[in-house]
Amino acid sequence: MSTEQKSSGGTAKKFIIALVTIIFIALAGTGFFYYLRYLGPNVNDNKEYLYIKTGSNFNDVYKTITEQRLVNDTTTFLWAAHNMKYVNRVRPGKYRLKPGMSNRAFINMLKAGNQEPVTLAFHNLRLKEQFAGFVSKKLEPDSVSILRLLDSTEFAEAHGFTTDNIYTVFIPNSYQFYWNTTPEKFFDRMYANYQKFWTPERKFKAQSLDLSPVQVSVLASIVDAEALHDDEMPSIAGLYLNRLKKGMKLQADPTVIFAMNDFTIKRVLNRYLTKDSPYNTYMYKGLPPGPVMMPSLNAINSVLDYKKSDYLYMCAKEDFSGYHNFATNEAEHKINARKFQQALNDRNIKR
Repeated sequence: MSTEQKSSGGTAKKFIIALVTIIFIALAGTGFFYYLRYLGPNVNDNKEYLYIKTGSNFNDVYKTITEQRLVNDTTTFLWAAHNMKYVNRVRPGKYRLKPGMSNRAFINMLKAGNQEPVTLAFHNLRLKEQFAGFVSKKLEPDSVSILRLLDSTEFAEAHGFTTDNIYTVFIPNSYQFYWNTTPEKFFDRMYANYQKFWTPERKFKAQSLDLSPVQVSVLASIVDAEALHDDEMPSIAGLYLNRLKKGMKLQADPTVIFAMNDFTIKRVLNRYLTKDSPYNTYMYKGLPPGPVMMPSLNAINSVLDYKKSDYLYMCAKEDFSGYHNFATNEAEHKINARKFQQALNDRNIKR
């Protein structure tokens, strides 16, 4: 073999090695480029959640991500979103952001709609307006849209309620919802839970009292408003049931306060008793048309499992312990009432 042939072979071999090296470097560069755009960390810790409102498109999402600086590199996110075909698959919701998430993991979460549920725990909220405000702080719908639903006569009647008593459908507990739950779906969930709560056993107990489930809840709301201590609830419930059976007016102070729409009142004066309202149980017999607050589970169960007695009257104890003096007749009640009124005077509580 000649020297010229050896030289030519060596040159070809070097060329091949150089070509392979270039290809390897190119592939490595491509792989690193792919890593940076898809698999490299990009989500930061500026925010804990990304909220995507119902009706949002990709431009809205990209604007939020950019303005809130949720990713370190918006260019690679935008490129990945287009290549992963996310731009036409936007889903609303509340999404937890994990620092260090890659574009691929982030976009896959958004595409799949893997949002984090919201825990909604509520109890003893006085008015449905307050309840709507509370819910609107946790879920996407605003309080106006929730109240519009609850104040709809047609909607309430379709579920067997009135706009006055539809608030009884909300049983205090802890629930989980998706952030973008609509007012209708929220109510459907609450209504299903309401039906589940009113078991045949509870319905039988209510029927034995000549009360419907709604009426039990209305009475329970009064009991709850009267009782500072849960252990006294069955006695208070029994007293009001005695008055209902005898056809007596309930004469419950919480109903007057509700009618006055002034929850700062600590002393129910005679002039308040003239307030003409179906909620004024000093003026009208029977139960008011709706609850005076959201009754607790303890209050509802205290009505269903009330304590039997001959009590017809009660008055807060003069020691301000939160307990009551009970009486079976008006004469005894007046003695208890004078004690409490004097205690109020001593503390200069005028209203």
